[in-house]
Amino acid sequence: MKRKILLGIALALFSSQMYSQAAPDYNGGLKVKLNEEGSSYFRLITWAQVQASHNNSVAEDQSKTNFNLRRARLILYAQISDDFLILTHLGLNSLNANNLTPTGTGEASQFFLHDVTAQYKIAKTHHLGGGLHYYNGISRLNNQGTLNFLTMDNNRQSWATLGLSDQFARHLGFYAKGEFGKFHYRVSVNDAITNSLDAREAVANQAVYGGRKLLGSKDAGKTYAGYFEYNFLDMESNFLPYKVGTYLGAKKVFNVGAGFFTHPSGAAILENNEVKGENVNIFAVDAFYDAPIGENGAALTAYATYQNNDYGTNYLYNAYGTGSMTYGHVGYLIPATIGKKTKLQPYTSVSLNSYDAIDDNRNIFNVGTNIYLKGNNSKLTLEYSHEDFGAVKRDIVTLQAMIYL
Repeated sequence: MKRKILLGIALALFSSQMYSQAAPDYNGGLKVKLNEEGSSYFRLITWAQVQASHNNSVAEDQSKTNFNLRRARLILYAQISDDFLILTHLGLNSLNANNLTPTGTGEASQFFLHDVTAQYKIAKTHHLGGGLHYYNGISRLNNQGTLNFLTMDNNRQSWATLGLSDQFARHLGFYAKGEFGKFHYRVSVNDAITNSLDAREAVANQAVYGGRKLLGSKDAGKTYAGYFEYNFLDMESNFLPYKVGTYLGAKKVFNVGAGFFTHPSGAAILENNEVKGENVNIFAVDAFYDAPIGENGAALTAYATYQNNDYGTNYLYNAYGTGSMTYGHVGYLIPATIGKKTKLQPYTSVSLNSYDAIDDNRNIFNVGTNIYLKGNNSKLTLEYSHEDFGAVKRDIVTLQAMIYL
């Protein structure tokens, strides 16, 4: 058995489960077989995203151009049979000059657990799992993987509970996922985080997201989420929790989905000098389209969503607020014009956010292009972003280099 394992590693056997949004010669990445049939195996995925940004909205004594290690990640998953799956996801995010430390021992420099899940098959297309997981509700973008964005990054407001009820968009709890024909579902029940990103104390007339800490876990300890979608054209894989951003025309996909997130007494507010709970309820509807155009390698990717956010009375904190969000993006993959493999994909996105607590809306407009050197395995992205939010007028130009293996 040991000889077989060493032989498998030495030969770097490739996965037979191809990720169609990857480079044609990628063939699914490194998959090491632990038996001759390949039913017992482990697979490794790693990627890095490095950025250089120019921001015109900084103090006079600050540099307008800065560098950022946006993501460094490692995923390992394994099966001893198709009845069981364990997944471990490690990484760090946004390492820059302001959070680096002299000897690399600071919090921002450390890999931490993004996901750790154990999963069991209960029927042919239905699974139960538990752990620190990414089977989120609400929308496709709240379940978005970071390997194959169309835009440079995810729409921030779509990660609607990040740091409020979860750890970096991952909840600790149990989930169920599966499919009935072309209908896919994922649902979960989880513990809410006690140490929320919103550490404010309860006040009158404006909710804070701290129900579990301020009211206790009995009434405010659990969250519930679900996302449901119908695959009208090609079926998407739901083997892993991470939704694909663009297939580069390798599939013909049109999906319509809807999802929710609810946290009873997740928010807290002060009424007559008494802290009371308010329910957090978020729901969204969305549609995703990705398909080739013609026979020359062109493709269109488009996505749109409407999200209603209720974090409690007049809630407003950082990127979050009670109100509504409308978001969409579209990209066009131009056939190879630079050599035989390099492709360009110009895109644009718009995010419109309204808040009950204030009159000002947050509007974000992005335009950019992806330069694919080896599909999503090696690409450059150049993006201009404009944000308009009250007195804030922010213009940022960012160049990102990404490689994943």
